[in-house]
Amino acid sequence: MTKRTICTIFTILLIFAVLPLFGAAQKEAVEDKVKLEFFQNKEEAVGTFDELIARFEAKYPNIDIEQNNPPEFATVLMTRMTINDIPAIIAMGATSDWTELAKAGYLYDFTDDPCADKVHKGYFDQLKKRTGLDGLHGLPFAVNANTVLYNKTKFKELGLSVPKTWDEFIAAAETCKAAGQTPFYLTLKDAWTGMVTFNALAANLQGDDFIDKRRTNVTTFQARYVDVAEKMLTILKYGHDDNFGFGYDDGNTAFAKGESVMYIQGVWAIGSILKANPDIEIGTFAMPVLNDPNKNRLVSGVDTLFALAKNTEYTEEALLFINFLLEPENAQYYIDQQRQFAAVKGAIQEDPVMEGIQVNFKKGLVTGFPDHFYPGGMQVPNLVQEFLIKGDVDEFLKIMDDEWDKVQQRQE
Repeated sequence: MTKRTICTIFTILLIFAVLPLFGAAQKEAVEDKVKLEFFQNKEEAVGTFDELIARFEAKYPNIDIEQNNPPEFATVLMTRMTINDIPAIIAMGATSDWTELAKAGYLYDFTDDPCADKVHKGYFDQLKKRTGLDGLHGLPFAVNANTVLYNKTKFKELGLSVPKTWDEFIAAAETCKAAGQTPFYLTLKDAWTGMVTFNALAANLQGDDFIDKRRTNVTTFQARYVDVAEKMLTILKYGHDDNFGFGYDDGNTAFAKGESVMYIQGVWAIGSILKANPDIEIGTFAMPVLNDPNKNRLVSGVDTLFALAKNTEYTEEALLFINFLLEPENAQYYIDQQRQFAAVKGAIQEDPVMEGIQVNFKKGLVTGFPDHFYPGGMQVPNLVQEFLIKGDVDEFLKIMDDEWDKVQQRQE
């Protein structure tokens, strides 16, 4: 056996000896890749978050973010809470479900975390008021607004100007109807869409002390919500032929095609409308509920906050992702794509479509969502939908009081 042959055999043996070690190292590297579930509630934001996740994973290749956007977000989340299976990272609204998670002690407290410095602190008080806790169990990211979207071209054709009072608002609807146009495209097949109108009316009519007084049984829906209910029925008169036969997606498409002059919906719908018709000229204004233009307020609140499971195995990696999303350039990308406002410092909404409601923010004519302060479990969207079908104001308000009391008693 030559010296060269011996060297070749030795080299082959050495390779076979090292291969298992190399394989083990590869396996260990794969196993070291952290996987985190990102559980979020906005179907229309899936693509936007996909892009942000791709950017994050390019920067942190050892972390794999798996986005989960189930159709029944709240139901799935509450079910998982009962079996102590809280997603690592949650993006959701400042709703009663989030409040319940915070009160149950499932969520991380951001109070002393540096990432909280990236958020405008004015929103922290809103969240703490929601939970009644001292800790900060969510970081506001995006802020939305209920609005009336209108077709600028149709407004011009009909000689309409933006209404500033309730009487002007209804007069505009009458003008549309007289011209053979549909004033509002209603989408009440999806019960939640009725809450856009409901919240705009309630926020301006119920009185700012309603929640506190209802909690202490000093007042009731029957005493304070008659105007809210009656004005909802008024709006119903100016819909189309089948207000309960079409849902949110139908409404976005129909409005984009010019099938109504106005569309009572949140700013989150603008992206979908423009996708269906990039040429439509959209304007926005806060629903004028009162006849005093200086008292009409825009309903706005925390649309998306980030929460972190308190006992997640990979807190450090999860915080990296949340910090990344809170970077001004990433928050800016999100609000530009979703047509929302930012709670993050350094991100500013400058879309001209929003001009009509920017004035509310500048003047401070903004208030929160009334239903966010109702006890979780009331199922108000379904109650509102049923009321609009039946049209019985007294029955509806009595049911609202009964349901409030039932849920409140269960939570005590």
